[in-house]
Amino acid sequence: MIRVRERKREGVELNISPLIDLVFLLLIFFITTTSFVKQMGLDINRPVAKTVQRKEANLLIGIDREGRVFVGDREVDLDSLRAHVERFLAENPGGAIFVVADRSSSTGVLIKVLDECRMAGARRISVAASRK
Repeated sequence: MIRVRERKREGVELNISPLIDLVFLLLIFFITTTSFVKQMGLDINRPVAKTVQRKEANLLIGIDREGRVFVGDREVDLDSLRAHVERFLAENPGGAIFVVADRSSSTGVLIKVLDECRMAGARRISVAASRK
């Protein structure tokens, strides 16, 4: 009797390695299938265009109606914008940039932002608009 009990105690073992593997696989699955959409916390009234095409962007640059420039959700000045774009392009070669400008913002600020992006080496730049 004692030997039978000892065998049962020795034979009962909880192996959690497969459970940990399964959790990591699920984590990797959800990370790779989730679409990471970066939204800016700006209230921007986009201009309307009939030829709007949907594109994926990696970097969002916003211009509000006062002419302030935002990279993501942080306000930056035009002098440091090129450094932000260069850093982004170093991390993501071939990355796309969206410029989201308010309808009532100055065209001059938009042109300066586009110019800074091109001088930083960006080739895939789009200006966001709303569909009619």
